[in-house]
Amino acid sequence: MIKKVLYLLVFAISILFTNCTDKFEITDVNTGSGTGNINDTLYVKLSPDWTGFNKPQDILIGHEPFVYIADTGNDRVVMLNVAGDILGSVNIQHPVKLAQDYRLNLIVCGELVDSNGTTYSAVFKLDLFGAHHQIANAKIDTLLPKSAFDFLRPDRSFTSAAVFSDNSFYIGRTGPANSNSIDPDNVILLYKVIKDSLGNMNNKFIGKVPQLTPTGTGLLSANGISSITSFGNQGRDIIVSLKGENSFKVQWLAFVQSNDFTGYQNKLQEFASDLMIPNKFDSPEDVTVDPSNNIYVVDSQKDSLFKFNAFGDEQESFGGADVFNSPHGVAYFNKTLYVADTENNRIVRYVLSTDL
Repeated sequence: MIKKVLYLLVFAISILFTNCTDKFEITDVNTGSGTGNINDTLYVKLSPDWTGFNKPQDILIGHEPFVYIADTGNDRVVMLNVAGDILGSVNIQHPVKLAQDYRLNLIVCGELVDSNGTTYSAVFKLDLFGAHHQIANAKIDTLLPKSAFDFLRPDRSFTSAAVFSDNSFYIGRTGPANSNSIDPDNVILLYKVIKDSLGNMNNKFIGKVPQLTPTGTGLLSANGISSITSFGNQGRDIIVSLKGENSFKVQWLAFVQSNDFTGYQNKLQEFASDLMIPNKFDSPEDVTVDPSNNIYVVDSQKDSLFKFNAFGDEQESFGGADVFNSPHGVAYFNKTLYVADTENNRIVRYVLSTDL
């Protein structure tokens, strides 16, 4: 354990972060009837943009911290330092979502092709620590599809992942078959890491998160999950973004445990804040939170990034076709927002002027 801690410290102190900046006024976005504080602040855009990617769909700031890019069109996951220098990459077909546990394993939602040429959505786990963070050499375990039944369902998709402080994790799954209440496609799957008698750490499927309706148009829904965001070591709350037919496409689900009830309830009620205005979003692709639990959402159809405080009040939002083109990923680290600007084939970074 001491060796591992020293290893992480070496990574942390070895990173330098230097950038040039450009200021610009926020571009107004179509935010509906919300009372958000729009057009009254500045974002500082860091230069240069990170380019050389092909339709990147996600960005993750790891615990080291290193930066991981789901370079979807190039069928690879790229590892960089926070200055933007590429440190390595690994070939994974069509990666779309990334997460990392506290043992520094990287979880990747991507695809695999079987011997018959059939393509399946898949979930992989990469042992970065065991490979000394040489990502190209990392051992890759395939978590999903796993069973024979999984290989009968190429129409299912694994769209998202989120990790908790005990290294258990959620996987979001979508698909067309949702009339069966026992095993609908639109669910969140729970996995735990179990140590066996030999000391090996194994990923064990525990079950599905209950109470979420697979085709619900209101609260507590799993209708077309596009992302799951956890709060690090702050309990088991999550924020989900949905692309199915739902009036509330970004929902903060608070984990409640009492003598009478254990499970998820909505943290923010409908109509009570800007975040919970019906039809606020068109196609939210990803969500991240900062240490103050401010919430950042990227919407690919609105070409925009939205910011809300922990009460759901809109703070600063910006975007438009002259700023983004179908953004799919967002991450926050050290007062900086990182956005995967998918159709512009780049990563862009911003510092909110109020954080300077």
